Amino acid sequence: MDAYVIIGKPNARKSSVIRSLTGCYNRNQRNILLNNSSQIQIYARVSSLQESKTEAKDFLIEATNTGCNFVIFCLWPNANSKNTLLYPDAKSYLSYFSAQGWNIVKVAVLGQVGTNHIYANEARFPNSTSLPINQTAKAVRLHFGWQ
Repeated sequence: MDAYVIIGKPNARKSSVIRSLTGCYNRNQRNILLNNSSQIQIYARVSSLQESKTEAKDFLIEATNTGCNFVIFCLWPNANSKNTLLYPDAKSYLSYFSAQGWNIVKVAVLGQVGTNHIYANEARFPNSTSLPINQTAKAVRLHFGWQ
């Protein structure tokens, strides 16, 4: 599974960016045109996994069952404070997915998130909360290599 990930604190506009990129409201499959003119079918999951109380193992099954080879989803940088063990920080989710054979293709970090570049293939969009959503989505689309 090739994964595109959007990371940001609550209200960083992660869901809005995914909706803008894919046209999905909650969960669905979409065709995405890449910059090299090839097309991929991607499974989009809009709400962050910690917010929706989705464990990494459950999301792995959910995404695999779609039959898609590509996925886009959101994570909070920090764990869900109500259950840090089941819904850990973004780095823990990504480590789990990588250990299961997933390729984390690109990571977009929205808003002001602590330390500098800690995720592979990441780009930061610190002004995502103040810019019009189409501008942030355009920048993320460029980072992802999507048309």
